[in-house]
Amino acid sequence: MEMREKIASAQRVVVKIGSALLTNDGQGLDVANIGLWVAQIAQLRAQGKEVVLVSSGSIAAGMKRLGFSSRPTQVNELQAAAAVGQSELVGVYESHFEVHGLCTAQILLTHEDLSNRRRYLNARSSLRTLLSLGAVPIINENDTVVTDEIRFGDNDTLGALVANLVEADALIILTDQKGLYDKNPRDHKDATLISHASASDEGLDAMASGGAGVLGTGGMLTKVRAARLAARSGAHTVIASGREGSVILRVANGEIIGTWLQPEHDRLSARKQWLAGHLKSRGTLIIDDGAVRALRQSGTSLLPVGVKDAEGAFSRGDMVMCVDQGGRIVARGLVNYSIAETLKLLGKPSTERAAILGYEGEPELIHRDDLVVN
Repeated sequence: MEMREKIASAQRVVVKIGSALLTNDGQGLDVANIGLWVAQIAQLRAQGKEVVLVSSGSIAAGMKRLGFSSRPTQVNELQAAAAVGQSELVGVYESHFEVHGLCTAQILLTHEDLSNRRRYLNARSSLRTLLSLGAVPIINENDTVVTDEIRFGDNDTLGALVANLVEADALIILTDQKGLYDKNPRDHKDATLISHASASDEGLDAMASGGAGVLGTGGMLTKVRAARLAARSGAHTVIASGREGSVILRVANGEIIGTWLQPEHDRLSARKQWLAGHLKSRGTLIIDDGAVRALRQSGTSLLPVGVKDAEGAFSRGDMVMCVDQGGRIVARGLVNYSIAETLKLLGKPSTERAAILGYEGEPELIHRDDLVVN
């Protein structure tokens, strides 16, 4: 029997809930079931887990209130529905989380927010702060401003990108199906549920046949591809039915339910592989012997005080190389400051950064989570 210790041991979890579930297939927001899902997330929080909620439903909720009988096709009508529905959606979540003594934070993202490394770091910093303060971030695509060119296209993809963003251990995708089947269960009564597979298995695409429902923009294929995307940062994905009792708790506690799509690499190895192999270096930091020892022996962040010089034309969020004074590569990572700001901070204690820069930035030049030591 397969074991799901990796899911049960996850400390940071992204939960994605689709429109069909949230609106009970178009009947308006399903307030009762939203309350049940919120209660489960609250229990995970009580267990010491961090939870980020990616919620669809703004357009579907807005459609109901504006009297649309089917999903609009015009972008301006979709934006209008999202604007009306988003306020209602967040209000319902806030009222339910308040019952459990939890506050929520609304975050609306576009594709550009996560494709631009500067905005990527800004978004991640905000999310980390919210989690550290005990808030539950509720994320949706910013449907009121997006155009066809920058839309995620579906919130399954958004959920995977958020899992990458916050370096989640697990992504739970709740849908109206029990999981991934070897063939479309709507058309084939003998379809068999896939309980466990590798996210990288290309054969899954053929199994994930069938389109989305009337309210959504995704389908099972988008969920498989989302799992593959989440796996790039080492996240495990479970696709399960949101209509199962206590489904979030059961999945998070390792119960064999739904479809578990496993990454090839663990989170740390996957992130190192991404940093080392998928980004081009934009500059170099020359670090002193003390910083070399701290990075290699203690796994610390790189502070400005340990940097002797900087070269290149990098901006915040760019990849830079860290070399010792003999020119040997020590590490590489995503830098928190531009070349101009870095040169001002060289050799200075982090406590002086506000006086030097005129604003209160991050204390680290490169955070240890964004650093790969050779």
